[in-house]
Amino acid sequence: MNISFETLLQKDSFTKEEIIRLLKANGEQEKALFKRSHDVKLKHIGNKVYFRGLVEFSNICKKDCLYCGIRASNKMVNRYDIADDQILKAAKFAYEHKYGSMVLQAGERSNPAFVDRICQLLKDIKKVSNDELGITISIGEQTKETYQKWFDAGAHRYLLRVETSNPKLYNKIHPDNEEHSHATRLACLKSLQDIGYQTGTGVMIGLPFQTYEDLANDILFMKEFDIDMVGMGPFIEHDQTPLYEYKDDLMSLNDRFRLTLRMIAVLRIMMKDINIASATALQAIDPLGREKALKIGANIIMPNITPTQERANYLLYQNKPCIDEGADDCTNCMEARINMADGEIGYGQWGDSLHYKSRL
Repeated sequence: MNISFETLLQKDSFTKEEIIRLLKANGEQEKALFKRSHDVKLKHIGNKVYFRGLVEFSNICKKDCLYCGIRASNKMVNRYDIADDQILKAAKFAYEHKYGSMVLQAGERSNPAFVDRICQLLKDIKKVSNDELGITISIGEQTKETYQKWFDAGAHRYLLRVETSNPKLYNKIHPDNEEHSHATRLACLKSLQDIGYQTGTGVMIGLPFQTYEDLANDILFMKEFDIDMVGMGPFIEHDQTPLYEYKDDLMSLNDRFRLTLRMIAVLRIMMKDINIASATALQAIDPLGREKALKIGANIIMPNITPTQERANYLLYQNKPCIDEGADDCTNCMEARINMADGEIGYGQWGDSLHYKSRL
């Protein structure tokens, strides 16, 4: 017999069937879900929101994921690779504006010169910030040795989105070759945890072929993997990718947006002390998208501090917001957004995952 929705919401953990029920909530039930996740957030991690200054330093990528605008075979992309001094300038900006942390993100490469370059950059970022700036990196699948080198050089958080926990769905949104393997991605996540990184992952919501059961399994996967931080957002199609041909089969952008908020809410209730990022893609659909995510469970926001002239070339999806703003504009905008969401900015703090600390 089904328990009432109100009784279900008082639970701390859910079965797959219960998660599906929550993900399908609408109207008053959706409001009740968001109220519960908001209360859980305040109780377990407070109302602090932490900045991660995002530098998307290169859109050169060896991968060919079928959903991504910067996939290797997209010949219409203007490729760029920001010089190290510009990256360090952005790091200095983050440090001087008391961001606490920054994120280095790029297309995936793993050649020795690139690996060594990241090592040096990490050391230099620590130097220009008096060893005070926290560093997250998100540069895809690498060997365990590479992850260890980068950890030793100063990175302490790593985001590697699994995109989906369903291997069959993963295979439908990636080319069928050894370069794109679900098993490899999981092995990389395990390596990151073993080394000691605060380990983050995430999924896309509203993909072609994706079901509510897939999304419920994604949440259970993150719980079982004991993940420290999550960045997940709505799938937004890009017209220079193979998956674009399925655009007419997708749920509406607004439905993908609402479903993403419900995913964040359910995850917050089940994993009370992890860090959850408010994804930029939410704002691509709803001008107040990121604030809404902060209100109901997210606690991380990533102001884009990439030099403005390159922002328009890092388009994983279309209609990406903030591509023509400078770093100062982005900071002022973020402050206003966080205040609107009743949050308090954790200036100068790393904002590490409480879950990571508790599982050490």
